[in-house]
Amino acid sequence: MKLGSLLVESKLTETDFQIQHPPLVESNRDFSAVFDQESLPRQNGQYISYQLIRNVLAAHHLGSSFCVLLDVRRPDLIEAWFAVMRCVKIADLRTRCKVLTWQELAATLPEDLQHFLDQKYGVVPPGQIRPCKFDTDDVE
Repeated sequence: MKLGSLLVESKLTETDFQIQHPPLVESNRDFSAVFDQESLPRQNGQYISYQLIRNVLAAHHLGSSFCVLLDVRRPDLIEAWFAVMRCVKIADLRTRCKVLTWQELAATLPEDLQHFLDQKYGVVPPGQIRPCKFDTDDVE
């Protein structure tokens, strides 16, 4: 998604940032100028977190900022983000790349949207606890 000069990748229910074969990843414009490719995370020889790599490259090409929106309950995705960010060679680009959690965003949303995120995905603003739902017939 693009909002003005901000590119956004959102993860709420997906499990990862996709895996891709090296020839495809390395053929991207400015790949070697942007990334320390030897340090980028791989699994079985393939690049992991391809969506992040692709979005960082797009932000570089467009002179835009990039933000990935993640669920704080997925520390593996947050770690994947930082593993890619460590490999960005251009300091200015690193400062234009951000991470935001759904929980942080929820705190700024109208109450009806907060309720939707809570009911559909269990996402609540930081410091809030989801109410326990139980059948009152079970209480003695």
